[in-house]
Amino acid sequence: MPTTVTAYAAPAADQPLVRTTIERRDVGPHDVRIEIRYAGICHSDIHTARGDWGPVAYPLVVGHEIAGVVVEVGAEVTRHAVGDRVGVGCMVNSCRECAQCQAGNEQYCLNGMTGTYAAVDRDGSTTQGGYSQQVVVVEDFVVRIPDALELDVAAPLLCAGITTYSPLRHWGAGPGTKVAVVGMGGLGHMAVKLAHAMGAEVTVLSQSLKKQEDGLRLGADHYHATSDPDTFTALRGSFDLIINTVSAVVDLDAYLSLLAVDGTLVNVGAPAEPLPVQVFSLIPARRSFAGSSIGSIAETQEMLDFCAEHGLGADVEVIGADQVNEAWERVLASDVRYRFVIDTSTLA
Repeated sequence: MPTTVTAYAAPAADQPLVRTTIERRDVGPHDVRIEIRYAGICHSDIHTARGDWGPVAYPLVVGHEIAGVVVEVGAEVTRHAVGDRVGVGCMVNSCRECAQCQAGNEQYCLNGMTGTYAAVDRDGSTTQGGYSQQVVVVEDFVVRIPDALELDVAAPLLCAGITTYSPLRHWGAGPGTKVAVVGMGGLGHMAVKLAHAMGAEVTVLSQSLKKQEDGLRLGADHYHATSDPDTFTALRGSFDLIINTVSAVVDLDAYLSLLAVDGTLVNVGAPAEPLPVQVFSLIPARRSFAGSSIGSIAETQEMLDFCAEHGLGADVEVIGADQVNEAWERVLASDVRYRFVIDTSTLA
């Protein structure tokens, strides 16, 4: 029988989240039931719930930065056991059959990966996310959280961590490379930590210098204000890789000018509006403009193990569930350092 659990849901695009109950499916042979301990608040939660990326079905429970403990496993589960510390990120299923799934890139499933919320699962149900007491997920899409990571600081790694780790790894951030991070928010602060741990020379490009002390503390070698026009003159042609974490329209041509020959600007921030780019920002220096979406399950596990090895967790502000609407407003105002995490025990 399905299990009823407490959650916070968006009843409509223009309404605040409300306390409610939802049903979680019975545990199937390959399923894992997780008691959620912490759920991170991602800007994507707000975009989705407010319909910025297209229509969704309401009521909607968001949250795809989930850390908790296994409380039940299906009869044929081999990857996880009751009591394991685990996490769930931005996807809970994929077709398993297409070329990308077979290659271990489930996030790029050619038939569409199943998002942790606001998606249609393989059984026809609408997925509901982590602002809730429990979740049931097929074992292949559950990752192990190392003992060295506390669950509250680990939760944001399931989105903010992997979303920045994957492009840093893919485009070769490491010793001898110069990496710039645009934006010092939830994603940006993790990009700084990860790029530094990989051995790159790291520069933060932020609107102002108000977070400069934090940026340098987290591992940045340099910090510049993009509101100062001299920044773009002084840094022209400097970087091998730029990770743009901003979920708003920016002047891409200005940032592309900061790339060295063969440099790449990767967008991981996902604004609702188009981002125009001039082709002559790319051609003269053989520059690339790319995008990257989270990471595979294997890469997410690799990222968690890397973070445990290097002592990296998100900088978090833990809140009660009844503070979620205030937290969303603060996220929109960039008033968080650097990730809100819901203590889901407050849902009881």
